[in-house]
Amino acid sequence: MKLQHISLFLAGLLFAGCSELEQIPESTASKNAVFSSEKGLELYANSFYDNSTSSGNYQVLPTANDIIRSDEMADFAARTQVPDFIRDGAYGPRQSSGWSWTSLRNINYFIANATNPAIPVDVRRHYIGLARFFRAWFYFDKVKRFGNVPWINKAMDVTDKDLFKGRDSRTMVMDSVLADLNYATQNIRTTSDNSRTLITKSVAQGFKSRVCLFEGTFRKYQTSYKLEGTAEKWLTEAVAAADAVMKEGGFTLNEAGGNDKSYRQLFINKTPVTNEIMLSAVVDPALSVFNDANWWWTSATYGARVSLTRTFVNTYLNLDGTPFTSNPAYKTMTFTEEVKGRDKRLMQTIRTPGYTRINGGAVEPGPPVFSYTYTGYMPIKWSLDDTYYDGGTRNDNSISIMRYAEILLNYAEAKAELGTFTDADWVKTIGALRKRAGITGGLTAKPTVVDPYLQANYFPGISDPALLEIRRERGIELSLEGFRFPDLIRWKRGELMQQVWNGFYVPALDKPMDLNEDGKNDVVFYKVKPATQLAGVTYINVAETVNGVPNPQRLSNDTSGELTWLSNIPRKWDEKYYLYPIPENDRLLNPEIGQNPGW
Repeated sequence: MKLQHISLFLAGLLFAGCSELEQIPESTASKNAVFSSEKGLELYANSFYDNSTSSGNYQVLPTANDIIRSDEMADFAARTQVPDFIRDGAYGPRQSSGWSWTSLRNINYFIANATNPAIPVDVRRHYIGLARFFRAWFYFDKVKRFGNVPWINKAMDVTDKDLFKGRDSRTMVMDSVLADLNYATQNIRTTSDNSRTLITKSVAQGFKSRVCLFEGTFRKYQTSYKLEGTAEKWLTEAVAAADAVMKEGGFTLNEAGGNDKSYRQLFINKTPVTNEIMLSAVVDPALSVFNDANWWWTSATYGARVSLTRTFVNTYLNLDGTPFTSNPAYKTMTFTEEVKGRDKRLMQTIRTPGYTRINGGAVEPGPPVFSYTYTGYMPIKWSLDDTYYDGGTRNDNSISIMRYAEILLNYAEAKAELGTFTDADWVKTIGALRKRAGITGGLTAKPTVVDPYLQANYFPGISDPALLEIRRERGIELSLEGFRFPDLIRWKRGELMQQVWNGFYVPALDKPMDLNEDGKNDVVFYKVKPATQLAGVTYINVAETVNGVPNPQRLSNDTSGELTWLSNIPRKWDEKYYLYPIPENDRLLNPEIGQNPGW
């Protein structure tokens, strides 16, 4: 972190003015100082990271807080309000954002000036490789959001006519991104980093697998672009990049703590779990750098109160590897019944019976709290168990940006899309992930039978049993880590954003429910609030209206059934939502960039 502050200072000097007229201009002196030595290159390159908790001018990597919030717009996430993005007429160019290019100039300036022949060629190539890695990350984010964007590979000044150029084609930009990633993977010299905060050769390969999987499947399923013929190239690149990490990276799935703890440990540890975490945003108490995971995930007002939906929770397998929904009684199982005997990641992702919290040193039961959750499926993945962290930016857990599990999933999906996925591939990817989660069945061979629930509710166009299971596994393993909405985009499954926000099953009104089986009731659902109320119990009104206004919290069968949240507010998916609109102010500055279809 200290190096980052120094590097930002040096980068700022590049554009500083003169302090005294008789001296060499400071911008010239600073440029020579930075680009004439390996230490200068290192200091400048540190400015590319800039991944503290709040985004800065040079931000490329997501911050810890970015990741913590990153799945608040996903098909499996009920939240305080329906996102404006999927409300008809609520979002457009005036509300859009993200068309910022400051960090790109910082990167391009470095690439253009890291040419001093006094520095060994391999050293220069290493740092240029880092710069091109960050440029690839920058552009991948832009293409995911806006589609076609201008490709800029030079540090422009205010007189450059290309400041007002139009957008380049997706193929041209993404081919340039791939060239940057190839250069990075071939030239970055760092092969290990115990802090898990630096870009290594394996991180570059891992990111390449992410980019290539996205682009390959996007081209395959988003057929209106007529790029299906090029999808195989990108999927093949994804396989090769993931395979390089698997063979050369030295990473393994974390299994410390056993099936009950090994998964969640990845998200609440103070230091990155280095056998699996490849890149992380870490805290630094000495510099007062923390994240606000608990505040965001346990506050009734600060966060979005994101809760998982029942449709998604139903996709977690039984421990024997069979679908939970193969039991015909699943629809009317209560919360305490349905969470038993399931994939151990469920109990490490949401509050289930047995979960406890620490309050002033005392260990207390931690059932789902309905001032935080709308569905009863209350996430714990990123939040710490001590209530001390709940009231501000206090969290000291490191936040994963990339981990080995994703690489296994990238490899499996790309091979399945290519039609080359084998039983051996299943064992070392999906089978390994499920084994870590405590699942005992179906680990040694890819499936041959389609799960009708998964197919009907999520992927009706997919008939390959293995591909369906890979998508199930990706959703569960990477839930709440920011992958879901981009996955829906590349799979062309945006319609899933219209799914009902449903919660656990409530068998009857006015019936107290003990959600963590500690012998104390936690919640009652009612239409007419009883005159006498039980101490320590939350009462939830599910009447048709409250004070003459439609009630956002209801039961699906009126007096029983699944909880539903905001079912009275329509959500509409439109083809145009696969890309964000170009912000209006940016179009006014440069009309040549045009607008995305439908906006």
